Amino acid sequence: MWDSSMTIMLLEGTRDTLYMTLLATFFGYVFGLPMGIALMVTAKDGIQPSSRGGQRVYGVIYKILDVIVNITRSIPFLILLILVIPLTKLIVGKSYGSAATIVPLTIAAAPFIARMVESSLKEVDRGVIEAAQSMGASTGRIIWSVLLVEARTSLLVGVTIAIGTILGYSAMAGAVGGGGLGDIAIRYGYYRYQTDVMLVTIVILVLLVQILQSIGMMLSKKLDRRR
Repeated sequence: MWDSSMTIMLLEGTRDTLYMTLLATFFGYVFGLPMGIALMVTAKDGIQPSSRGGQRVYGVIYKILDVIVNITRSIPFLILLILVIPLTKLIVGKSYGSAATIVPLTIAAAPFIARMVESSLKEVDRGVIEAAQSMGASTGRIIWSVLLVEARTSLLVGVTIAIGTILGYSAMAGAVGGGGLGDIAIRYGYYRYQTDVMLVTIVILVLLVQILQSIGMMLSKKLDRRR
């Protein structure tokens, strides 16, 4: 029977889903943004140092980061969720619930974000970077004042894509007690055959994705200096 307790449960599930998604996105960018910047800078077509020794060091750094990102992105999220249970227990103290799910969500999101950041920064006009280098700008100054500024629209679009992807991951975490709307859909829609509850959770998830993506795209258009 559909009653007030079911409505409260769905509202709490929506809150938990947003909590997991937004916090995991934040921590994903804490780790993924510097990783993406490092991938762009140390790539062959990045900001290479003049000395051969420095170029070799950059090459090693890029290969290490590239392998880490590729391996992590190759692991399906549900398998990663189970794989990092010991780390999740160490950090959170338990392996289930919304707070615990943030750990595997962050680990899954960081390499994905790193690739998007790398791609966004590589879209910056090479002539702008070379102009900054010719004026004696340091690598740090080029990253902060040129790359991040010129690529801000693309980076913001990347944030929107990341939020939608992480929201989908959070729903999958419901299969192992991850909490949120995914957990409600599986417990009631799959185990108890309450199709109406599952359909409502799907509608809420779709609405959340659409709302968050609309906000992100609106902000990216406002920051786009080409318009």
